[in-house]
Amino acid sequence: MDDHRSMPNGTEPQKILLQTLLGKKTEQTPVWLMRQAGRYLPEYRELRAQKGGFLELCYDAEAAAEVTIQPIKRFGFDGAILFSDILIVPHAMGQKLWFEAGEGPRLAPKLLDASLASLERAPEHFEAIYATVRNVAAQLGDETTFMGFAGSPWTIATYMVNGQGSKDQAATRRFAYQDEAAFSELINAIVDNTVTYLLGQIKAGVDAVQLFDSWAGSLSPAQFEKWVIAPNADIISRLKAVHPDLPIIGFPKGAGAKLIAYASETGASAIGLDETIDPVWAHKNLPADLPLQGNLDPLALIAGGEALETSVRHILQIFEDRPHIFNLGHGILPDTPIEHVEKLLTLVRQ
Repeated sequence: MDDHRSMPNGTEPQKILLQTLLGKKTEQTPVWLMRQAGRYLPEYRELRAQKGGFLELCYDAEAAAEVTIQPIKRFGFDGAILFSDILIVPHAMGQKLWFEAGEGPRLAPKLLDASLASLERAPEHFEAIYATVRNVAAQLGDETTFMGFAGSPWTIATYMVNGQGSKDQAATRRFAYQDEAAFSELINAIVDNTVTYLLGQIKAGVDAVQLFDSWAGSLSPAQFEKWVIAPNADIISRLKAVHPDLPIIGFPKGAGAKLIAYASETGASAIGLDETIDPVWAHKNLPADLPLQGNLDPLALIAGGEALETSVRHILQIFEDRPHIFNLGHGILPDTPIEHVEKLLTLVRQ
């Protein structure tokens, strides 16, 4: 394994990312990147070409485990993130799921046109992911933190209601206003399935989990409280009732100043920051002992050079006195040069 981490002579490797999530300020800043297993890697593109479609790859436990581990073998990141998709949950809840080439995921029937009760559960989709987790857990080194994940209820609901992604989630926001009882029922069902799904991932071998709320930024403060904070708090409290020491990263993309309420009310162990958040503001306004994750602009990583170096050093300097995990503000983009990722790791680990 080509591992960029250096350990002092005579010491055992440690999961520094896991320690950071538990609130410890480690000597070296741990680093992983959202979507680090994916299209920017030639080995991923080769394997996907062999296996066919994206969903087929997700449900092939051996291949998905290989994809999960590919960036660890190449870069030695401190964390491995499960290769899967947030829409496994609605697929297991009974919606049909497929991916249109160049257009993204599709779900049917849309819950604008059908009732939640009409869906026929398909729990075997969860089982396929658990098999991937077991495969990865058996192969990872002792120094690598293994993270599972799920989409947060609001983001999952936007896909289930509309049948696909959208720029402003208007159809789902309208649905939530017009029929709050039906939308609450949907959110509660997603919460229940997400708890089941994450407990299964934990049992299969992950060390920590992240909740992705990719579309949290489209909501008003009152709706954010209702559809982002409350459901995530419910998931986190139910997970911690079973696993009190489990680290849970909350990532509400686009939350802005609402991160203060999110951090204080959800119970998340760490908060992921998107690239629009000023690190100075986050360090000042979020609890001093709360681990933060982020938040390099993925486009700065593509640009490289001085833009990359300046951005990385600024983030590291701001967060040098708190538990901090270096990451991007969102997922790594497919046209990211591999040599820029290598440079990023050098900068973080100097």
